[in-house]
Order: sequence, then C-alpha cells, then structure tokens
Amino acid sequence: MTDATHADASIVPGEAAHFGRLANDWWNPRGSSAMLHKINPVRLRYIRDRIDQYLGRDEHERRPLAGRRAADIGCGAGLLAEPLRRLGAEVSAVDAAPENIQVARVHARGQGLEIDYRVGGVEALSGSFDLVTSLEVLEHVARPAAFVASLAGLVAERGLLILSTPNRSAMARLLMIGFGEATGRIPKGTHDWDKFLTPDETCGLVRDAGMEVLDVTGLAFSPLRGFHLSDNRTLDYFVTARRA
Repeated sequence: MTDATHADASIVPGEAAHFGRLANDWWNPRGSSAMLHKINPVRLRYIRDRIDQYLGRDEHERRPLAGRRAADIGCGAGLLAEPLRRLGAEVSAVDAAPENIQVARVHARGQGLEIDYRVGGVEALSGSFDLVTSLEVLEHVARPAAFVASLAGLVAERGLLILSTPNRSAMARLLMIGFGEATGRIPKGTHDWDKFLTPDETCGLVRDAGMEVLDVTGLAFSPLRGFHLSDNRTLDYFVTARRA
C-alpha cells in the first residue's frame, strides 16, 4: 500500500457482504443485531463521558455536540449515527455494505434525522471532524495500521478519535465465538479471533498515527450487571485519542 488513502485500507469484500446480508434485521433488537442493541447504551455512555471530559461540555447539556461535526466509520445501519445526530452533531457516516446504507437512510428519514450516509470505507470522507468514531470495526478491516492512520487524518485539531474492538484473548474467543456465534446470539462468521487486537497493539497503531492515547476502558459482561464499562479489558475495550 502506497498511502493511507487507498480503498483497501478498510474494505474486505467478504466482510462487507456478510454485514450487508444482515441489513434488513439491523434495527430489530431481538434479531441478528441483538448484541449490538445490548451494548449500544454502554457505548453511548462511554462516548458521552469522553465528550464531557475532553471536549469541555457540560454533562447536563442535552445537545453537547451542537455545532460540531462527527463521523462514524463502519456505521452499519445507523445504531450510533442516529444518537450522535440527536446529541446535536452534523453527522457523516460510512459503511462498506450498500444494503446497510440503504436501510440507514430509510430509518433516519423515518426518525426525522438528517445524516450524510455514504457507501464506502474511511476513504469516502474528507475534511476534519470534532469526533470520529469507529466501533467494533477495526477487527474487520484489511489493513489496521492504514485504517487507523486514515481515521486519524479525519480528526480536527482539538477533536477526538474513539475506537472499540475485541481483545485477542482466550475470554473473547470463548464468549464471542465459542458461545456467541455457536448459539446464534451473534451471526456465525462475524468474528475471526486472529484479527482481534490487544489494547497494547491498538494503542500502538493509534500512536503511530500521530495520536495521543487519552483513555482505555474495558467493555465487560457479568450475569448480574450485563454489559458495563470496566477496568477489565479482557473481552472488549474502548480507546480515546487526540492529536499529539
């Protein structure tokens, strides 16, 4: 790869086809994307906390992203893009599966939300954004280092980059693949454990892209609490960064 703007930084055709086949069921909280619906409130809590902490917003403000630009990369059918719009952001969102973008556009119109949805990878966007998110995507891209570099290139001077991805741990293999996919709670073929990255590896990619890591927080699960934010990064984790 000669530079980070080439489309092969992110799109793996087989991955796009896999998620495209799930498009019509994306907004069904009991369907194939049920696990995403379960973790979405936790993801939003994490993002809101980072917005308040690092963008200097009031935690009681209902639209803390008003007047700001946000980009969601690997947006699926819009589970994160829509809440970001409701938080006040001008949102651009991209996904490699045309089927997902079609469903996302229809759903957003039904909610009265204006979101700039585009088919493609991170390379489909240009300019700078106050918030760039890419959640549960890094483990699906063709070239993680080039992908993170492209994400970093979209972050404004005082903006934030927020990633989440599974840890390459025995626990993640057991719960996500051995249990989740085997029992149908996660669509079979969604994950390849060999493509998971450890927190140290992801933070290394972020730093190599010229970013400063501000926070690493785990996404954990317990029978009593369900999914929740935690210091335990064994299963899945978030990384927040800004320009160094």
